[in-house]
Amino acid sequence: MGLHFSSEEFESRKSKVIKAMKAQNIDALLIFRQESMYWLTGYDTFGYVFFQTLVVDQKGDVVLLTRAPDFIQAKNTSNIEDIRIWVDKDGSNPTNDLKNILEELNLKGKRLGIEYEAYGLTGRNALKLNKSLENYCLIEDKSELITKLRVVKSREEIVYIKKAAELADKALDEIWKNAKAGVSESKILAEMNRVIFEGGGDYPANEFIIGSGKNALLCRYQSEKQILSNCDQLTIEWAGTFKHYHSAMFRTISIGKANKLHYKMHEACLEALKKCEEKLKPGNKIGELFDIHAKTFDNLGFKKARMNACGYSLGATFSPNWMDWPMLYTGNPYIIKTGNIFFMHMILMDSDNQLAMNLGETYLVTENGNERLGKQKLDLVVL
Repeated sequence: MGLHFSSEEFESRKSKVIKAMKAQNIDALLIFRQESMYWLTGYDTFGYVFFQTLVVDQKGDVVLLTRAPDFIQAKNTSNIEDIRIWVDKDGSNPTNDLKNILEELNLKGKRLGIEYEAYGLTGRNALKLNKSLENYCLIEDKSELITKLRVVKSREEIVYIKKAAELADKALDEIWKNAKAGVSESKILAEMNRVIFEGGGDYPANEFIIGSGKNALLCRYQSEKQILSNCDQLTIEWAGTFKHYHSAMFRTISIGKANKLHYKMHEACLEALKKCEEKLKPGNKIGELFDIHAKTFDNLGFKKARMNACGYSLGATFSPNWMDWPMLYTGNPYIIKTGNIFFMHMILMDSDNQLAMNLGETYLVTENGNERLGKQKLDLVVL
């Protein structure tokens, strides 16, 4: 089997899930998030775009219900022994197959937790699932049961995240080598991805964000690829990815010559990031990080240009995005713990002047503070 973690690691994770189920009075958990399946068993697939669930009960039984193309996938990548297949046919309803599994596990009339917050569990499938389980058992939303266990990273996970950070640093080197007037954004993306894959990395859980000129103000990937002009601005957000673990970075780079306001915006981003670094330590609430970020920008006159969140947790995530729980926004009560991984991004989008400035780094929370995982300089770079 191509398992990415030790058997002891997986046993520890399973014990934590069962302990949490018992504490929350849940007899079984229906897992739909691919991140949860990967974390718990090593199962690695994009087959979650179809109906697929992993059933785990308090006794430790683990049963995967999936489609035929994922049978060998599960055998080769996970420690799951009991794999059931639902058959593709007109009018098929895999929730009936699931019900048979629940019957075998003596779960009729019992309390089931369901991961509704899952990209693979579409609205239509959720309706079918609820209808199938109606009057059969008690169900409740337990979308965050495993998510909250995943948020503190183990030593084995941190090894992968640090490898991802090395790949992200290499990608930034390629940006600096290739970003200049007359070069296409496509070329830059190609070279970034080349060094990540050559370094043993993976596809990220979402596309890299890249944009120049007016598109430098966009916070999402879009398909237009421009040629850099003699005097331009280039915004890129990317992640090194290793074994699905992410370490993200964010930069805005000036091409040819930086606007005077670019320098002020960069100074503000750097100050806000440094103040967030000081706040990022065990015992503080992550909402406080956002507040210090917002106060810094507001005091420097950039309130209109800032966002309403300044980061989020990172880990092993699957498409369609690498953002993980929890997010850094005002009032978020999550208390920072040793072993958390956070990507903190300082974003300024000045629509009035059509100028962008972004600075983002990934951090590991340590016992007394934090470690910036990217090792590149934070200066405003003009190429």
